[in-house]
Amino acid sequence: MPKTFAFLRAINVGGHTVTMADLKERFQELGLQGVETFIASGNVVFEAGRAGEASLATRLEAHLEAKLGFPVAVFLRSGAELAALVAGCPFDALEQAEARAMNVIFLRASLTGTQAARLRSLETAEDDFRFHGREVWWRCRTKQSQSAFSNAVFEKALGLKATFRGLPTLQRLVAKHLS
Repeated sequence: MPKTFAFLRAINVGGHTVTMADLKERFQELGLQGVETFIASGNVVFEAGRAGEASLATRLEAHLEAKLGFPVAVFLRSGAELAALVAGCPFDALEQAEARAMNVIFLRASLTGTQAARLRSLETAEDDFRFHGREVWWRCRTKQSQSAFSNAVFEKALGLKATFRGLPTLQRLVAKHLS
């Protein structure tokens, strides 16, 4: 059965602590099979069958909030989508070499023209962005902790929920589950 990847926002940050065993159990409670977690930052791999993505994400969010006591945004990608994302970095080799951090921002839908323009206005000498489908790529040329850009800045500026993952984490997920 094909793999589905869930990227969760707000797991093990902001005073919330969830063990990966607990997170795995929450997914299994919904009847999902082959559930595995990947590092303690809210990455879950499972077999979803033919469930519709939007309805599954809504079910997961409601279930996680009921069980954990706080809202958790869920961003789902199929194995094919994740493999294509990792293979299709929009920054060329030189641009990647200049990066101190390369991140992917997961969204529920593509940015609108207004949202893309707003994000472009946040670009600096250290931070720039590329958009593709439901993802935004963020290249940071300094330490992320020194950048003025963050998940909180993104969400406030664009009025969207999102979760960020480093490209190395995504590459490891693909190598482990899709190779």
